[in-house]
Amino acid sequence: MTRQLHLNAFLMNVGHHEAAWRHPLSDPHAGRSARHFIDLARTAERGKLDSIFFADGLAVGAAVRHNTQGGLDPLAILNAVATHTERIGLIATVSTSFTHPFTVARAFASLDHLSGGRAGWNIVTSGSEPEARNFDLDRHHEHAARYRRAAEHVDVAVALWDSWEDGAVVADTASGEYVDTGRVHEIRHRGEHFAVQGPLTTPRSPQGRPVLVQAGSSEDGREFAARYAEAVFTAWQTLEEARAFAVDLRARAARVGRDPDLVKVLPGIVPVIGDTEAEARALAAELDELLVWDHGLAQLSGILTLSLGHADLDRPLAELELPDPGRINGNRSRYELVTDLGRRERLTVRQVIARLGGGRGHRTFTGTPEQVADTLEEWFTAGAADGFNVMAPLQPSQLERFVDGVVPILQDRGLFRREYAGSTLREHYGLPRPASAFAGGGTATSRPLTGTAATGTFAGRRLAAPVAG
Repeated sequence: MTRQLHLNAFLMNVGHHEAAWRHPLSDPHAGRSARHFIDLARTAERGKLDSIFFADGLAVGAAVRHNTQGGLDPLAILNAVATHTERIGLIATVSTSFTHPFTVARAFASLDHLSGGRAGWNIVTSGSEPEARNFDLDRHHEHAARYRRAAEHVDVAVALWDSWEDGAVVADTASGEYVDTGRVHEIRHRGEHFAVQGPLTTPRSPQGRPVLVQAGSSEDGREFAARYAEAVFTAWQTLEEARAFAVDLRARAARVGRDPDLVKVLPGIVPVIGDTEAEARALAAELDELLVWDHGLAQLSGILTLSLGHADLDRPLAELELPDPGRINGNRSRYELVTDLGRRERLTVRQVIARLGGGRGHRTFTGTPEQVADTLEEWFTAGAADGFNVMAPLQPSQLERFVDGVVPILQDRGLFRREYAGSTLREHYGLPRPASAFAGGGTATSRPLTGTAATGTFAGRRLAAPVAG
């Protein structure tokens, strides 16, 4: 078999179950420890996983009372992890709504240099009003407007990464020439949201550009992913839904002139693993018993944009007066996933909270290592996934069970690597290393990843002399 799984470990503090921090196997303070995340990354690297990934949120909500939130900057964590690992890819979430592309491009280029070519950017637009209020806004931008800003943000970042061609740093000690300024370019961008002259202060990094990752499944999110994403983290409950999403996304990528096989689709899965099925189910029950209903109600209220109380716990979700999806200005794809789940399985609010407690809308699966491997293989061979975003409910214990129990089975079946074939994240995912759009006299508007920029104007210009101090 030439096609093989891609596996990413989504690392969230002490685990993805909402009550993970209360379990005896957890240290509730570990989410503020560099050693904790370094150890998790080394476990994932021991399993030859493609990458690790950190989500991010930019506001503290009511949920903080009952749920651990590390609150650490993902890029800061990964810069620490980079010095203690050698091959594992390093993916950080950074929002386009509250950052500037020059700062983001520089940070990821730096991580790519420091890690030897292992950086990836999970691009999000952020979806909550509290986040907006932390960044000078009374309310968040509309859903479609956020994606327009995101498109321009990424276009500028890509142009900045391209602003240094390969070979620009010559370091000729004999002549005294350090940089060939003919290979360093101003991008001279002026658009709706940003005005950036360039070039980036950081030379071209080992991967050329970090791997671009995206996690939205709304209509706007799918269009954005089709144009930009090289890996897509997504959440689906059924094989049929996941396969339909993958087919749709690849068709959209082809329509904008991209090779659809270079867009890797990785649904999330929360595997609760035991030596026996009974042991796995017992662990799942232990975790669910530790859920705090006030916390669950607050979380579900935020997703549904409703105010839910204890009196609603045993009401069927389908009987609630749910808003139309078009009125949701936050995470629209998560809203649709949760409401579809409640209606399809006829779940009460209490049951929905229990399901969300395990994986916040991602698919949960309880069983033995063999059973987990079976379900991963089924989705993979059916075309519903190129791999998986593995979300251990307890960390480190359940991540270790996945690496030591599930991975060897996948390897024995020829579905997953036994050793890394390359050293960069692009090589792990089978993605080409892009050339600078400026190479050979090109301009930033001819970037092969995104095609002609839909926003702003790029008028690349070579530097006539070294950059002035």
